[in-house]
Amino acid sequence: MSAVPVLGPEQRAAAWAALAAEEFEVLVVGGGVTGAGVALDAATRGLKTAMVEARDFASGTSSRSSKLFHGGLRYLEQFDFGLVREALHERDLAVNRISPHLVKPLQFLYPLTHRVWERPYVTAGLALYDGLARFGALSEPMPAQKHLTRTGARKLFPALRPDALVGAVRYYDAQADDARHTLTVALTAAKYGATVLNSAEVVSFTRVGGRVVGARVRDVETGQEVDVRSEVVVNATGVWTDDLQTLVGGRGRFHVRASKGVHIVVPRDRINGETGLILKTEKSVLFVIPWGSHWIVGTTDTDWDLDKAHPAASKADIDYILEHVNAVLTTPLSHDDISGVYAGLRPLLSGESEDTSQLSREHAVARPSPGVISVAGGKYTTYRPMAADAVDAVAEDVTRSIPASVTEDIPLLGAEGYHAMVNSLDRLADQWGIGRYRAEHLLNRFGSMTPDVLALAAEDRDLLQPVPGAEEYLLVEMVWGAAHEGALHLDDLLARRTRISIETPHRGTESAEPVARAVAGVLGWDEERIANEVAAYQARVEAERRSQTESNDQEADAARIAAPEIRRVAVGRALV
Repeated sequence: MSAVPVLGPEQRAAAWAALAAEEFEVLVVGGGVTGAGVALDAATRGLKTAMVEARDFASGTSSRSSKLFHGGLRYLEQFDFGLVREALHERDLAVNRISPHLVKPLQFLYPLTHRVWERPYVTAGLALYDGLARFGALSEPMPAQKHLTRTGARKLFPALRPDALVGAVRYYDAQADDARHTLTVALTAAKYGATVLNSAEVVSFTRVGGRVVGARVRDVETGQEVDVRSEVVVNATGVWTDDLQTLVGGRGRFHVRASKGVHIVVPRDRINGETGLILKTEKSVLFVIPWGSHWIVGTTDTDWDLDKAHPAASKADIDYILEHVNAVLTTPLSHDDISGVYAGLRPLLSGESEDTSQLSREHAVARPSPGVISVAGGKYTTYRPMAADAVDAVAEDVTRSIPASVTEDIPLLGAEGYHAMVNSLDRLADQWGIGRYRAEHLLNRFGSMTPDVLALAAEDRDLLQPVPGAEEYLLVEMVWGAAHEGALHLDDLLARRTRISIETPHRGTESAEPVARAVAGVLGWDEERIANEVAAYQARVEAERRSQTESNDQEADAARIAAPEIRRVAVGRALV
């Protein structure tokens, strides 16, 4: 078994041949974190598994979250103690065992705005939060809450207006690059034998005697179609859950409603602070989250019934975020301060029959049709137990007994040996002449696979140069993304393998052509294809910019979908 799986053009061709020739026990539809988690769980239980994604891994909700691994402090007010406990356990697993290279502790300030009653109320909630996190912790838990005066809070976060708080409480949670994390889950599934494919769209299902026994899958890149045989199909398509169920036929056991969440990204120097902030609004909460050399500020929570593949942020969404964050900042943010904007859709459950689905406050697993399992709802942090529950349901349908889930003890790719490599950071930096900061940046993206990534530059040291227009990244990371991580288009590289599309004022347009030329040899692109990829990416950015000047969702959606699709997913059948 290869320590580092390769998802390059040759492996993609082999995977398509395997889809057509082999019979699978589990076919997972959806390449977000839930689908990738299901594929990993099934593969590590010994099930012959395939996972298909119509666009790119994490191209939907799983690259557009608040990028937190957290228990969900606000759920304590709803008395969802089980939900919070499970999420905190998953946070602990991720930080200490499963993905320490990707999921990092992060301190937050909870500003207090009322005297007398609020501090004991928040203290009690955070004490419970910390207590739930410590229950069965794998190692030394994160630091407990600490109480701060207004002066003490403003030392940590000088950007806070003095009249915006009377004091604060500091507590800890964790964060991760959601797209990188999801991709790593999918790659780990491939390591354990799963066949994983992006740009692979389910267009119909195969039935025998009323039971689904497979699906017809179209290669979005070539139009080729193959019939995939599978004992069970798992619908892990998030906000597309109902669309896939319609394609299956019959009535689902639950429905999924899409809620739009918008975030803005601003340079780190625009806000003077050392921690994250959590602010209560009239609707929910607003996070101000450190993100490398940037801040992420969000989110909104509004219904969305327009294009699911490209939810659009409107000017009203951005104004809402700016209004609420500026209420507490000494120096207000403006539209000119914004480097990037992204919008994602939360898949919220709307249960139809709790008696026929294994429904919880976190997620639901149901068997809507013979041979089909659906899993939906939940939150990013709890992807692993969601996946385990789905595969538990699969176990009832496959023709042999299968063991219990083992993913609690399976480190993701890059986790094993990561801490030892951190201790050798200076040696790694000196070996490749890249500087300690760059070596650390790579380690926090690739973990112990970092030497494998850098080895691509052994015969071409030019690949160690920064990406033009996005100097936090190296060209070698782009080549690795195309050669090893299944990237097929510029958008995959600039929006998900890296986060250049939201971290630079030009949103990746200045980097597009140099990156296209760097990966052209791997992906077999000629001059015409390079030009088409660059033009499509630039059109995407322009459409997003236009959408963010529109006053409402309908106008923003119309502006966003005007950009041509480089991936030709069938209109009206865009499932994942």
